Amino acid sequence: MKKSNLGKIARYQLVCIFLLIGLVAAVVFSINSGTVHMSVKDIFDIIVLRANEGSVESNVIWKIRLPRLLAAAILGGGLSVAGYLLQTFFRNPIAGPYVLGISSGSKMFVGFTMIVLMHYVKTIPAGIIVLAAFVGALVSMAFVMAAARKVTDMSMLLVVGVMIGYICSAITDFFINFAQENEIANLTNWSLGSFSGIGWSDIRVMSIVIFSSLFAVMMLSKPIGAYQLGEGYAKSMGINIKLFRLLLVLFSSLLAATVTAFAGPIAFVGIAVPQIAKMLMNTSKPIIIIPTTFLTGAVFCTFSDLLARTMFAPTELTISTVTAFFGAPFVIWLLLKKKK
Repeated sequence: MKKSNLGKIARYQLVCIFLLIGLVAAVVFSINSGTVHMSVKDIFDIIVLRANEGSVESNVIWKIRLPRLLAAAILGGGLSVAGYLLQTFFRNPIAGPYVLGISSGSKMFVGFTMIVLMHYVKTIPAGIIVLAAFVGALVSMAFVMAAARKVTDMSMLLVVGVMIGYICSAITDFFINFAQENEIANLTNWSLGSFSGIGWSDIRVMSIVIFSSLFAVMMLSKPIGAYQLGEGYAKSMGINIKLFRLLLVLFSSLLAATVTAFAGPIAFVGIAVPQIAKMLMNTSKPIIIIPTTFLTGAVFCTFSDLLARTMFAPTELTISTVTAFFGAPFVIWLLLKKKK
């Protein structure tokens, strides 16, 4: 084996170890942040050994902090992979679910579904919310794809995406005017973006959807690598381009919709994290970048959620406030780099 290949493998391993350490650190800090403080040993005993069941510490971990932490990791990773698929589809590093208005489309359909169904049922199944978000994502994606056929400049396509986002937000606000007071409070908190209030039943649903989608995307890593080299090359490799592009749309929409359904629209994660993963690994191979993107997104969102909860405690910031604070400058840097 060549020294260069050995160096690449060593780099991949070091980056993965670094990200795993970061995720473990995020777990410890997140679980131990708040009014109830616990040592690392207590956290280990409660989670691994199931010690002190029924105590305040155990209830805080199992009913509040651990579900929220897992949601931040799973949804953050899923949103990052959705951004990677959209960047592959549009062949541009500044494409993402939030900027292209896909998250806003999901938000619009979820808001409408919640307002209508809350008149008839007290609780809405998580599967219904995910389905509504998926339909909204597909509708927004259809408008973006229609604009992409007419617009060759990516900057104009981003403007179209932002306008679609504004239209969807305006329609959502229109729905809210006809909602009841308790519905307005729920919709407002959800639409601002947050991992709070997520339970174990929600974790089960999002895990099934996101990890199944991630497995399917991993199976597409070879076609993605060929597609990145050009449609002509991909066709010569026997890839059905229309089917492949349809799969990219479906999986990116499903991942983005799942995130929006449970946590609301989250800004800039889908743009910044895939680029960070590529810089960390110094490669564009999909088989390497896809899991790295998921892991990087999990670490990024868990730390962002930690900052959102603790920076101005007891006041909690929205998750998009934190992700935009770190992600927006990175996107500006990408735009300037692309312009050069």
